[in-house]
Amino acid sequence: MTPGEPIRRTADDEKADLEQAVKHVMTEMYREWPNDAGFDGLKEEKGPIEIKVHGSIPSWAAGSLYRTGPGIFEINDTSQGKYTISHWFDGLAHTHRFDIIASGDEHATVMYSSRRQSEALMQQIQQSGRHAVYTFGQRNDPCMGLFSKFMAAFYAAIPKPGRPSSENVCVTVQVSPPGFGTGTKEDKPNGKSPEPGQNLGHRSGYPASVWLATDTSSYRQIDPMTLEPIGFATQATLHPDLKGPLSCAHGQRDPMTGDMFNFNQNFGKDAVYRIFRVSAATGKTDILAVIQRAGLSPSYIHSFYLSPSFAIICIPSSHIAWNGLKIAWERSVLDAIKPFDENDKCKWFVIDRLHGRGVVAEFETPAGFFFHTVNSFEETDEQDEKDGTVSLFCDVIQYATTDVLRALYYDTITQKNGATQKFWDSEQRVHDTNATLVRHKVRVPVNVAGGTPGSKAQIPPQLKPETVVSIAGPHCGELPTINPAFSTKRHRYCYGLANRGLSTLVDTIAKTDMDTGEALWWNTPAGHTPGEAIFVGRPGAVDEDDGVLLSVVLDGEAATSYLLCLDARTMKELGKAEVGFAIGLGFHGAHAQA
Repeated sequence: MTPGEPIRRTADDEKADLEQAVKHVMTEMYREWPNDAGFDGLKEEKGPIEIKVHGSIPSWAAGSLYRTGPGIFEINDTSQGKYTISHWFDGLAHTHRFDIIASGDEHATVMYSSRRQSEALMQQIQQSGRHAVYTFGQRNDPCMGLFSKFMAAFYAAIPKPGRPSSENVCVTVQVSPPGFGTGTKEDKPNGKSPEPGQNLGHRSGYPASVWLATDTSSYRQIDPMTLEPIGFATQATLHPDLKGPLSCAHGQRDPMTGDMFNFNQNFGKDAVYRIFRVSAATGKTDILAVIQRAGLSPSYIHSFYLSPSFAIICIPSSHIAWNGLKIAWERSVLDAIKPFDENDKCKWFVIDRLHGRGVVAEFETPAGFFFHTVNSFEETDEQDEKDGTVSLFCDVIQYATTDVLRALYYDTITQKNGATQKFWDSEQRVHDTNATLVRHKVRVPVNVAGGTPGSKAQIPPQLKPETVVSIAGPHCGELPTINPAFSTKRHRYCYGLANRGLSTLVDTIAKTDMDTGEALWWNTPAGHTPGEAIFVGRPGAVDEDDGVLLSVVLDGEAATSYLLCLDARTMKELGKAEVGFAIGLGFHGAHAQA
């Protein structure tokens, strides 16, 4: 397999490329994936094993690339027969590591290992024939009566001994996050697991600690070398007030201090959002703001923003019914989300993270949904200097509605029983689920007093945002990444997984130039599905795109996977390391420098 030259598309091609993608979706229905490639019968390779490199991966990219995401989605031998997991987000957790090892000839060798993270949950499903606690989108059993549904909701709400081992935590990888010095030890038959939060040391260049996160307030610690689950914690471990069940998987890190920022979401008459910071220097957690307003809804939120001066939370139009309590009734976050309403605008809150002023500004944008923020930064122009403001920019991959959440059921992705055609039943739905890279700009007053961080009645200025960049897919894509050296700074390039209508999921990696609107696509071989592209910068580099992209790619025809290394400047393939078997299509990862 030798891909040709990358495909360059200008801003003038954007409309035509979107129309072509819509045409592909509406007229070229997809065949089934061979052998459910990448989803069933996934191999656990505790290794590590050496995998063959074709071409070359530069030695300066040496380190450990951790990847996590869903693995097994069918369990055959349960007490109720075969149990099939409905939604991609609920596949049983499987973590992978690629060790990129520098060698004398300036080219790296690669070792691979992996570990399942939800064996206790799988055992529970085998015994009962169903998932005992909450899921993201598991379809309900149509035979479950009203009484059974009530009891299931009641049962799921009761804390149970050993529950940490049954949590399915598999969305993001957090390398050495601050604050988790204590927690709950994972249940292990031999009783020899390290204590949670324990610094295991830099063994052979591995990080001190690795934790997995999801969109709840739960975290799982894994051994950086063996990938064994060894510890569990919740945000209440960090601060007793962080007792709500939901958070976002993409907690932000200050690139200068290493401090961690996130929010905790609790339910009640009105939703409560607590934005907090964990100091990397002291491990102490501070509540920066408490946001609780009449009519403020709980929502499913996957990420938020950090700029040099602010933490910014956007509450999208993915509101959870019954003030959040419908999750317990449905046992599914997705089924608890209200039908999309264009009147439910996105609500934004800007929190001072430097001077303790709490919420200093609010604004609204049209109703919509997003999974992933990209970056946030600040600049000051002549008008800002005149008005006493700072221009705040927030970049996001956004959608017109919440339909994209239902596009990710396994039967839709894998084309089972015509589910793909049934879902993509209109051009409007295709447009509504097309990703758009948007840059919002808002001028934030510098000297606003704000309110006490613990106050529930902060009424800051209502600002008027503007959209200064809007680039439609497939000129942009999902699971966006940037050069991490440009986090909280103005950046030009964004790397994402784009869908040109040639796949039921994504079919290329796009380099998007936010200054020109130009897109540069990796010339993907037919039937290959890439994963999130993680940027590793060349040591001493000055240019923003001087580095490589690392992506785990599934070859759907051969049912095998490989680690791809692209030149981030040219989007040309430098090398790939072939695993020899399929790795489940995952979500996110992290590169820990050797």
